[in-house]
Amino acid sequence: MKHHSATHVRWDDLDAFGHINNATYLTFVQEARADMTWYARLARGEKPILADMVVARAEVDFIEPIYEGGINIDVAISVIKIGNASFELFYEMSYEGVLHATGKTVQVAVSMETKKSRPLNDEERRFLLQYMAQPSEAKK
Repeated sequence: MKHHSATHVRWDDLDAFGHINNATYLTFVQEARADMTWYARLARGEKPILADMVVARAEVDFIEPIYEGGINIDVAISVIKIGNASFELFYEMSYEGVLHATGKTVQVAVSMETKKSRPLNDEERRFLLQYMAQPSEAKK
């Protein structure tokens, strides 16, 4: 299963080349990740989860430029790896069936008291496992 988030492309996301600026894609994945762990859960009457995580690594592969603002792109998120204190997410950013970019991030759970990494707890693992990619998807 993947988490899908409609992420709005603002007109000011366009740069001098007339396409979405490269740095904006990391904002798209951040907003989708917040939807997955916070807003979508609140809408279902569940408490947010993994609010105390930090991004340790982020990468984006640009496939097809987006040349317009005022649209909502679909950001599909799947989990591709779960470690002791970290997990890796894979993102597919598409509009009207066209894949425009993919991305990966590594998040690390952090203790708010010590500001150091901490192990993922059982509830967090269960949450992440429901979005675990199939083996063929995990090789992306």
